[in-house]
Amino acid sequence: MQTPSPPESPSSSERPVVLVVDDAPSSLGMLCDTLEASGYTVLVAADGEAALQRLELVVPDAILLDGLMPGLSGFETCRRIKANPAWAHIPVLFMTGLSETSHVVEGFECGGVDYVVKPIRAQEVLARLHTHARNARITRMARDAVDVAGMGVVFIDTRGRIAWRSPQAALWLHALEDPVAPGLLPASLEPALAPSAAIAIGTATGMRLSVRNLGAAALGETMLLFAIQREGPAARLADAALTPRETEVLSWLAKGKTNRDIGEILGTSPRTVNKHLEHIFEKLGVETRAAAAALASGM
Repeated sequence: MQTPSPPESPSSSERPVVLVVDDAPSSLGMLCDTLEASGYTVLVAADGEAALQRLELVVPDAILLDGLMPGLSGFETCRRIKANPAWAHIPVLFMTGLSETSHVVEGFECGGVDYVVKPIRAQEVLARLHTHARNARITRMARDAVDVAGMGVVFIDTRGRIAWRSPQAALWLHALEDPVAPGLLPASLEPALAPSAAIAIGTATGMRLSVRNLGAAALGETMLLFAIQREGPAARLADAALTPRETEVLSWLAKGKTNRDIGEILGTSPRTVNKHLEHIFEKLGVETRAAAAALASGM
């Protein structure tokens, strides 16, 4: 089997980091050697407490975690990792000598993404690790891109629990006037779970947020989009997301031009202009030419 190349790194000099947690790390010498030879930097912890201490110092790209260990079990260690927003994105792969269904289920329920059965086959682990570390890196990039755009995203599972939230959304959730236990949806956000809902909520700092239900995502989860609520005509125009041609039509409408005039200016038919106006009215939430023109004029 060909050795997979390691996940892409932000720079050519950066090696992906894997944390291996096992109460008998000496038995995993071949695995660690294979990972090192394949371009990974390997950190080792002998128990769950030591693993959490390592995470305080460095955030790895993935974790290989023994399911059953003395003291803090691997399952409980995973729960603590997933409860920390700074670590929740790290993919956890369980290593266990037990393949009973109950242990497999518990591993997934506490946040694991995969498992391998001991004795460990290094090439199999390497292939699985490559896939999960790469997917986690892509997800992290997408998450950061959302927050850079000034918005936040929250995914709600089928039981009404918070399955994932971007860093900006986590800050806004913490600032809500009705904070609740971690992982649970605040009562003020429950109306946003209705299909196509759009609500406004206030934070303890006086900020107003808009929350829109973007519908179903993967695994039946519901995606909520958070943004700072803006006011005035400019905000409505920005939120409407008009196309370049719709913006041109609205601009000429605000100047008092008829559909025929606009069609001649843009080189299209009055019927096509009317179709553009229908879309503009719908996006702006208005019903008349005068109302749309007023918004475009900043009135």
